[in-house]
Amino acid sequence: MALLMSQGLVVASPSDSSASAKVTSGLTDFKNNPKTIKEFTGNGKWLLVMFWASGCHICNKEAHEYVDFHFTHSDNDATVLGVSIDGKARFKQAEKFIKRHSIDFPNLIGEPEVATAIYSKYSNSSWVGTPSFLLFNPQGELQAAQAGAVPATVIEKFITGNKEKPDSK
Repeated sequence: MALLMSQGLVVASPSDSSASAKVTSGLTDFKNNPKTIKEFTGNGKWLLVMFWASGCHICNKEAHEYVDFHFTHSDNDATVLGVSIDGKARFKQAEKFIKRHSIDFPNLIGEPEVATAIYSKYSNSSWVGTPSFLLFNPQGELQAAQAGAVPATVIEKFITGNKEKPDSK
């Protein structure tokens, strides 16, 4: 996958979108229903996927920023999906993280090795740590991947700069 740095995000080249379709799940929602990231993409809105861990200092410090981003954008142009890498062993801590930060966007959970492999397959890069992000366009194509914190303002600028322009015909 060709990646380019743009506005603070590592950008996936458009020709690589087919790679993401091959990613398998291994994730569930918090009611133990099997889910895939793909189920949340391609709904006409941008999708920001945040990989997090309940014990991650940065995730705890910045969770409110992504809650605010989801609140601001979910009725218009973008939504957020959380993916906890806590697994079964830390399921209760993950639930407490969601409650503590009043997270109202959907969240999935997977075993650490499964969730991190999913990120690596989508991004075609090695797992670094939490938080990590994937950004899909409204058609469900991966547009950017980033390990480490990404300010919501950077994501907003990226979305604004990459919105489809109306045909000039």
